[in-house]
Amino acid sequence: MNERPKKKSLTQREGFSSFMASVLAILCGLAIGFVVLLIADPVNAFPGLVAILTGGLSDLRNLGQVLYAATPIILTGLSVGFANKTGLFNIGASGQFIVGAYVAVLVGVRCPFLPGPLLWLTCLLAATLAGALWGLLPGVLKALCNVNEVIACIMMNYIGMYGVNFLIQLTIFDSLKNQSLPVAAHANAPKLWMDRIFRSGATASSANAGILIAVLAGIAVYYVIERTKFGYELKACGYSRDAARYAGINEKRGIIWSMVIAGALSGLGGACLYLAGAGKSIEVLDTLAAEGFNGIPVALLGLNHPIGIIFSGLFVAYLNQGGFNMQIYGFAPQVIDIIISVVIYFAAFSLLLRGIVERVLKRRAHKGTAAASAPSSGPAASGAEQPAATPQERPAAPSAEQPAAALREQPKGGDNA
Repeated sequence: MNERPKKKSLTQREGFSSFMASVLAILCGLAIGFVVLLIADPVNAFPGLVAILTGGLSDLRNLGQVLYAATPIILTGLSVGFANKTGLFNIGASGQFIVGAYVAVLVGVRCPFLPGPLLWLTCLLAATLAGALWGLLPGVLKALCNVNEVIACIMMNYIGMYGVNFLIQLTIFDSLKNQSLPVAAHANAPKLWMDRIFRSGATASSANAGILIAVLAGIAVYYVIERTKFGYELKACGYSRDAARYAGINEKRGIIWSMVIAGALSGLGGACLYLAGAGKSIEVLDTLAAEGFNGIPVALLGLNHPIGIIFSGLFVAYLNQGGFNMQIYGFAPQVIDIIISVVIYFAAFSLLLRGIVERVLKRRAHKGTAAASAPSSGPAASGAEQPAATPQERPAAPSAEQPAAALREQPKGGDNA
């Protein structure tokens, strides 16, 4: 009978080493961040670290702000992670993000005649299509002309930033505030009672349905990558394009679709940020959108896994919210940026840390196996040699005369019917 395969323990599973690598990256970053706090102000260093770690949970309003800030970076992190599955580095999430945000705000300002939630859904769809279109060109250049996607995406970032600044001044410009006009009230995302749950006294948070969109997008990306033929083809292209082509997979189509979907996710993130009812508008500045670049460390910290990206986006937003509370102790707001940067720096070494964790676990598993297979007491278990059989006990070897004798003993009358 075939034996059933033994179930792997928790430490032997593939995801455990990835999780521990991310945890080690976070702990190393926080440790070095604490050293920075000690250098800045030794007296208030420990209270400042506590404020960072507990600021997001100090009240329900801060928790709601964590959800609001996590929404765009989860979506841009999914954008970077999805492209990475095809072996592409989507550094153009910032340009795709701002282009999608502009189109969403443009529809929200110019189309107030659309009724109820239809306007909000139209803004989301328009932003998704705009981001997909902005990711299409680097994908086409990479697939057909083998142009490095990093160079193409960087150029598209600046074209998107300057193009959006120019178009805002032509279409929806508020000259008094140097930013875009506010969208119609019903163009904002529904609150879904979050403004009543996540609040502190009379002050409500900016949490809205956008966080649900980000989580659902992460689940959808996971399903596409891990459970569909299309996702398998994308991963095959990421592992080896030559092998994918030999297997009959159209690697050029995979590259284009990967960048298109990545751009759509970033554009959706731009819409969720500016359609939250938080009073935020697109400022006309010569600065690339930080949310696009923040998606890169979020994807690295989540090891490009869609579910891991959701949690890493929440973690980065949590640190940012804790940084605001740290200013109570006199620390400059730039200190939290240093701490997050250090955490992100160690997150870039997550693959190295993952290899260290895997080697430690394998060494422990090898020691456990060796201990379990150690010889036990007793002659049978110790492998002692058994005494050889005596000549009387050994079976007699067949002689050459035996077949002839057997033939003579057969009846001569033939077979009995």
